[in-house]
Amino acid sequence: MPKPQIACQLYTLRDLTQKDFADTVKRVGQIGYPGVELAGFGNLTTAADVKRACDDAGVKICAAHFGIELLETDLAKAFADAAALGITNIVIPWMPEARRADAAGWREVGASMNRIGAECQRRGHTLAYHNHSFEFQTFDGQTGLDILWGVTDPALVKAELDVYWVMHGGVDPAAYVARIADRLHLLHLKDMAAGPDRTFAPVGTGVLDFPAILAAAAKTNVQWAAVEEDDASGRDPLDDVRISFENLRKMGAA
Repeated sequence: MPKPQIACQLYTLRDLTQKDFADTVKRVGQIGYPGVELAGFGNLTTAADVKRACDDAGVKICAAHFGIELLETDLAKAFADAAALGITNIVIPWMPEARRADAAGWREVGASMNRIGAECQRRGHTLAYHNHSFEFQTFDGQTGLDILWGVTDPALVKAELDVYWVMHGGVDPAAYVARIADRLHLLHLKDMAAGPDRTFAPVGTGVLDFPAILAAAAKTNVQWAAVEEDDASGRDPLDDVRISFENLRKMGAA
């Protein structure tokens, strides 16, 4: 199977995109990233503005994050933005705490995702869910993520698997990639620094076994793997994005 393309999740550079989205994506392209994933529009106003800036920078928009509340209440708005951005991948990035407090909450969320995913499929889009580590909380012996996967149709609800958060949840990321290979659609690549604080780190500088993760991903249909860092811990996030890309290139992934 072809290896996934490497993107930069722009949430990592949110302080920069809030000041100058166009310049930020241009710098991401200059590092060598062929694509970006969106988490908002930064200082730009419309999806068309964002698409124009990315086209000018020579980077492809591989996916965008949309809150579940928007998808449940104004799916037409999400579809309009997706069309303007030229994307097929629509990703739910987060689950509000009140909706994940128990197994019933996860089942209700799953039913909602099935409905949204069916509408996405009818419009030529793919819906995916991005995990953190709270999904690995157990309810009567099942994790929230297991409940979610159990009640959703894998043809309608895919996974954007964040390998840092899988590790943070106490699960081996490479093994989990293999476990959900039929559902895996997108990856988030971020590393975990050694030590008890488990802070975020550039890919290839921490404790995650990226060769094993990438080898497992190579056996799936993952299209894009996006580098992300929730918090650069005082470092320059653009430097961290560069380090991550250079290390992925050394691994043969970029």
